[in-house]
Amino acid sequence: MRIPGPAAEPSGVDLARVALRAAREQARARGSAARQKRQARTEGGLRSGARRDGRDPLPLGAAIERLKTERGWEMPMAVGGVMGRWPELVGPELARHCVPQSYDEQARVLSVRCDSTAWATQVRLLAPQLVARLNADLGQGTVKSIRVRGPEAPDTRHGPLRAPGSRGPGDTYG
Repeated sequence: MRIPGPAAEPSGVDLARVALRAAREQARARGSAARQKRQARTEGGLRSGARRDGRDPLPLGAAIERLKTERGWEMPMAVGGVMGRWPELVGPELARHCVPQSYDEQARVLSVRCDSTAWATQVRLLAPQLVARLNADLGQGTVKSIRVRGPEAPDTRHGPLRAPGSRGPGDTYG
């Protein structure tokens, strides 16, 4: 009969047995992984089963949504949609006299160009309502303000031959 005492430390032959067992287990694990790779190579790769996985084809709409989400294009595409649906969002009368030109994503400012100064003033007065309508469609905080610009003056620099230092037709009259 043995008397229980402090556990004896493995030594000599016992240490060798423990090391051999661990080495056999590691070799078995490496062998099964190598066997799986060999089977995948010889059998033509992994095959798709009856269930969906990442390799299955997607419908076009789902593929575009996935790409849009992965690349972070949600807001730019939504704002691009506003540019295309401008008459629906602001009404046909206002859409005839002003068009969206650009969107600054950092400042969240939509730039709008009007065909007359009177319409530019009108759009400036309607800007808070337009911002609210756009944010309701795009998501809160997408557009913080609208920058309204009037019509541009025509370019007075016509032709390739100009006198150096001239300022256009105003030079002729004094």
